[in-house]
Amino acid sequence: MVTHLLKLVLCILISLGVVAGRAGQYVTCGSAIKLHNLSYKIRLHSHDVKYGSGSGQQSVTGTETTDDVNSHWAIVGPLNKTCKRGEPVDCGSTIRFQHLTTRKFLHSHLFSSPLSGSQEVSAFGENAGVGDSGDHWKVVCDGDFWERDDSVAFRHVDTNVYLASSGHAYGRPINGQLEIVGLTKLDSSCQWKTAEGLYIHTSSFNPKQNTKPEHNEL
Repeated sequence: MVTHLLKLVLCILISLGVVAGRAGQYVTCGSAIKLHNLSYKIRLHSHDVKYGSGSGQQSVTGTETTDDVNSHWAIVGPLNKTCKRGEPVDCGSTIRFQHLTTRKFLHSHLFSSPLSGSQEVSAFGENAGVGDSGDHWKVVCDGDFWERDDSVAFRHVDTNVYLASSGHAYGRPINGQLEIVGLTKLDSSCQWKTAEGLYIHTSSFNPKQNTKPEHNEL
């Protein structure tokens, strides 16, 4: 069902002329992407499986599987704001990642993770995607904009930890998937790169201009 929905969305976007696979070099607002951890070769993943400890919220893991629809995350603006669809994401900007299947947001807070005792990362948001400031992540990258081939990090705004994997593997019911955590120290396990996804872009954006594209946040 979800796979058919993704195909339908892709067809609609192509017909509108606002998306084209991996056309263009920037990661943009409104795109639905997979994030690949460079250290452990996994994709950021979630599913309707709750943690048995800590917050008890929906778990977030890393999977080696490349074609799982539960690894898609939509890039949206911070709480009570929007980033203009198709606009390149600035380095240093604050965004949220919304899990495409369950509509919950990538989240962190002061709970211990179940395997390594680091800071827990979960998926949160009641009433079909209403979250809080714990869903805010700052894009840490070089240059003006987040580029698709960049190695980037994501710093949790509320607690200043970095999105990472501990390398610890779960048993049942998510056997073999790796623990995703927040780390206080930026290291190689905190490095991510975009992988598969639906990338939305605007034809009017010109990266050679001296000024950044105009923001239209509501």
